[in-house]
Amino acid sequence: MLAQDEDAIARPIESRDELVAYLEAGCKPRTDWRIGTEHEKIGFRRDDLRPVPYENDRSIQALLEGVAERFGWEQVMEAGNVVALKDPCCEHGGNITLEPGGQFELSGAPLTNIHETATEVSTHLRQVREVAEALNIGFLAIGFSPKWTLAETPVMPKQRYKIMRRYMPKVGRLGRDMMFRSATVQVNLDFSSEADMVKKLRVGLALQPLATAMFANSPFTDGKPNGFLSYRSELWRDTDPDRTGMLPFAFEDGMGFERYVDYALDVPMYFIKRGGEQLDVAGESFRDFMEGRLPALPGERPAMADWSDHLTTLFPEVRLKHFLEMRGADSGPQPRLCALPALWVGLMYDQTSLDAAWDMVKKWTHEQRETLRDEVPRHGLNARVGRHKVGTLSREMLAIARHGLQARDFRDADGNDESSYLEPLETIVAENRTPAEWLLEKYHGEWDGDIDHLFEEIAY
Repeated sequence: MLAQDEDAIARPIESRDELVAYLEAGCKPRTDWRIGTEHEKIGFRRDDLRPVPYENDRSIQALLEGVAERFGWEQVMEAGNVVALKDPCCEHGGNITLEPGGQFELSGAPLTNIHETATEVSTHLRQVREVAEALNIGFLAIGFSPKWTLAETPVMPKQRYKIMRRYMPKVGRLGRDMMFRSATVQVNLDFSSEADMVKKLRVGLALQPLATAMFANSPFTDGKPNGFLSYRSELWRDTDPDRTGMLPFAFEDGMGFERYVDYALDVPMYFIKRGGEQLDVAGESFRDFMEGRLPALPGERPAMADWSDHLTTLFPEVRLKHFLEMRGADSGPQPRLCALPALWVGLMYDQTSLDAAWDMVKKWTHEQRETLRDEVPRHGLNARVGRHKVGTLSREMLAIARHGLQARDFRDADGNDESSYLEPLETIVAENRTPAEWLLEKYHGEWDGDIDHLFEEIAY
C-alpha cells in the first residue's frame, strides 16, 4: 500500500534506526488511508472433487494463463513457471498469487471504501469463474481443505515455499497444514502516526479472536469433522512460536516502531533473494546479517529489500509492515469477503469507534487475551473472557463498527452506506451460530456424513 524507492531498498542498511524509519514511513494522513483486502480460495476439479495440480490441461497454470489472456493481467514468472498475475491497469493495482497448496489468492488494490472492495471482489470472482468453468474447476469458500490429506495436496513451484516446507517441521507440528491446506481473508489498514499504529495494533490483537469466532468456517479435515470450528486458526497455535501469536509486548509501556523492530530482529529468517534465486537461510539471525555474519553471505549486510522480505515471514495475529494486517479470519463466501474489511474499517477508521473499541478491551489482561485466542478455535461464539461470552462481545464489537461505518458515510448508487456489509456477521451473532456450526448441522443431517455435498453447498 506504499510505493518504495528502488535505490533505497537496494542500499545496504547502516543501522537499526533505518529499520525503525522503514516502519515509520508507513504513517499517512487520514486522507490517504486505504483498504487492501486479500482472500484465498481452495480449488477443486468438479468431475472427481480432487485437488487441482499445478501442471496439465486442467491446472493452476492453465487457470493463471487463461485469466491473463482473457482479462489482460501480466504474468509473473519464477524459474520458467507462472506463479502470479499483476493487474497492469494502475500503479498500485491488485495481484493474483498462489499459496503453497494452490490456494488462489486475490491481493486487492488499495481502495477508498468497502463499496469499491465489493466491486473488486465481484469482478475477480467473475473473471476466475469464466476461466475456471471451461477447465471444469471450482473453488471452495472455506477456511481449510475439507477432504484431501496433506500428501494428496499439490505443491506449487515457488522457491520460498520449498524453504518453508523444509523448515516448518523443525518448529511446530502443524505448519505444513497451515501452508498447504488453509485459506483466509484479511484486510490491510493504514495508520497516521506511531501512537495511532499502537492503538490500532492493540485493538486488533485483542479483538482478533472475536473476528475468528464470527468467521469460523473450517470444521472438516480429511473428510470428517475435526473437533474445531476454526481449524485454520488452531493451526497457528502449533506452527512456529517464534513468529506467531498475540504479541504480548504490544500492550507494554514503550510499545512503538522500535519495539516491533526488536521483535522482528529476533524472529529467525527464512530466505534472502539474490540474483533471481532465493537462498535458504532458515533459522539464521537477521541480527547476524546486520553484522555481516550470515554464513550464506559472509561479510555482506542486508539491504532494505531484505528487511521488507523478512517482515513478510512474521505471522502474528496482526502484522505490522507499512500498514497493519488483520489476519484472524477463515475464508468464506462473497458476502463475508466484504464483511471482514467492513468490520475492521468500521473499528479503525473512525476515531470515536476506535476509542470505543479500545475502551472495550483495555482492561483485559494478558491471560484473558491468551485464553480467548486458545478457546475460540474450538468453541467459537461460546468461548468466554471472564464473565462474558464471545457472542455477547461480538455484538458490542459489531455495534461499534456499524457506528464507525455510518460516520464515514460512504454511499453506493442506491444510497447504502458501508454498514450494510456487516449484515452477514450480525446474522451470525444474532443466531449464535458460526458458519462452521451451520456446516456441521448439514453434515450430520441432510448430508448423512457425506462430505462431498460440501462441494455443491459452498462453491463460489
